[in-house]
Amino acid sequence: MRTTLNMYVLVTGLALGCSRNKVPEVKETHEAPKPAASSSAHTDETEHKALPTRVRLDPAVVVDAKIKTAPVVREVLAATIDLPGEVSSDPDKTARISALVPGRIESVTFKEGQTVKKGDALLVIKVPELGKAKAAFAATTAKAAAARTNADRLQGLAEKRLAANQEVLAAKAEADALEAEAKAAEEQLTALGTSTKGNAGSQLALRAPVNGVVVSRDAIVGQPVTAEQTLATIADLGEVWFLGRVFEKNLGQVRVGAPAEVQLNAYPKERFNGSVEYLGKQIDPAARTVVARIRLTNRGDLLRLGLFGVARVGINEDVKKAPTLVVPRTAVAEIGHKPVVFVRQPDGDFDLHEVTLGEGALGKVEVLSGLREGEQVVVEGAFTVKSAILKSTFSEEE
Repeated sequence: MRTTLNMYVLVTGLALGCSRNKVPEVKETHEAPKPAASSSAHTDETEHKALPTRVRLDPAVVVDAKIKTAPVVREVLAATIDLPGEVSSDPDKTARISALVPGRIESVTFKEGQTVKKGDALLVIKVPELGKAKAAFAATTAKAAAARTNADRLQGLAEKRLAANQEVLAAKAEADALEAEAKAAEEQLTALGTSTKGNAGSQLALRAPVNGVVVSRDAIVGQPVTAEQTLATIADLGEVWFLGRVFEKNLGQVRVGAPAEVQLNAYPKERFNGSVEYLGKQIDPAARTVVARIRLTNRGDLLRLGLFGVARVGINEDVKKAPTLVVPRTAVAEIGHKPVVFVRQPDGDFDLHEVTLGEGALGKVEVLSGLREGEQVVVEGAFTVKSAILKSTFSEEE
């Protein structure tokens, strides 16, 4: 009974104690998780450090990377006109491979996209008539040599009054005729692309007439070929043409020598600079356009035949726009999907500036914010500065 009474007193005391301390306990429970939550949030934040905005490069690196700067200037962008068009090869640097006589392909030693040099063997064709032509050349050459020897012999006899002059003249005429026939047969074999030396084989090797890339191939082993059938096309793509279309109403605005900037659908962030080197002399009767030919350097082997795009060509036109801050397009890089430029400070450091861009034309672009007039921006070698900034970011994270 006493034990039961003691238990009742103990439980009652605990209940009263809990009732008196109820509010403080709630506060403690509510505040206790805060340090843990704060610690967790702080841990997440340290995993993502801000991108450095300044980097210093060794002077030797600046020289080796050929880093160049130019001041930010205030000017009006040149007026341009857009010419749709496509990439084409230069006909003077393009060659089509074909056989001048019918035959059958025995072997093919090239592939589409392969780079070849002038004189490289591309394929071998078996030409039945070629063996006969070589045999005829050999026979004619032998007859001509024999006839010449006989004419020389008769000439010697005639000098000794042992042969008639008429006989000597006839022998010389025959030798001359056979030698001319042999010469014609030799030139014919040479024109076919085969040598006059060796046996009277019927194989004809077709070789690359120019240096370039094989852009098309229509040749497989065993395939019969006809005379003048195109079996491959080779083009030197170091330089290509962009054939822009000038509408009749805009023809007076475009001139030969005008600067041009080509943007292709395949590379929307790339620009290829050139100039108009030729304007067509005939209007397309269907589209009412004239071709404007722009020569482009195939930078990085990016240009492919047939790529579509737009050429922005400079025109002479009075522009009443106010001057704005302008930098060369080569000064703009991209980090984190944001356009940036690198400003060189007097002490040699390079600062990263995020910029807002406006319109662009002929290798230049407007800067709406992020730069001041006169600041020296990197126009060549921006990739080296960008790499240094990204490398320093990785080093800090490690």
